[in-house]
Amino acid sequence: MEAIREVTGRAIPFGRKNIDTDVIIPAHWLKTITRDGLGRGAFEALRHDPDNLFDSAEFKGSPILIAGDNFGCGSSREHAAWALLDLGITAVIAPSFSDIFSGNAFKNGILTVVLPQEAIDRLMEVAQTDPISIDLDSQTVTTPFQDRFSFEIDPFRKHCLMNGLDEVGLTLARGEAIAAYETKSKGATPWLAHGTGELV
Repeated sequence: MEAIREVTGRAIPFGRKNIDTDVIIPAHWLKTITRDGLGRGAFEALRHDPDNLFDSAEFKGSPILIAGDNFGCGSSREHAAWALLDLGITAVIAPSFSDIFSGNAFKNGILTVVLPQEAIDRLMEVAQTDPISIDLDSQTVTTPFQDRFSFEIDPFRKHCLMNGLDEVGLTLARGEAIAAYETKSKGATPWLAHGTGELV
């Protein structure tokens, strides 16, 4: 998982409310066994419109998506986070998120930023012409026009995102402690074949 400390660039001023995971990635894309290429299916129905924001020269490849309230609602599918990442989006700003989507986004290295609707409205305005910057360390979203919006984030999630630690990374980071436990356990229970739980 890539570490996130700052995300800066053009933001897609999407802004729609109640966008569910089927809109983010339609069900027929869930048959794949790889994450690669899911960006092609992201917001597929909306992208049939030749004037859609996601394929416009101005916003294509933008790292930030500005969404409306209740983003990521609907069914639980981790593919939604995979599709956003494959599309190039590493941060989503919205007034609120579905809990399941927010969890999946975090586990896959996407920063979800919750801001009040007034801040969203201002960022939507700025995004039409200028870049936006998210600083995870200071927990702020800023614009070239001196706008500064603070956001809250769970300290554990912040630590993981800033250090690029997914669940596997967190386990590997405890490698020495795990090895020490195994050594101690072998000494305390020599009659067990460690790793199998069987008696020797």
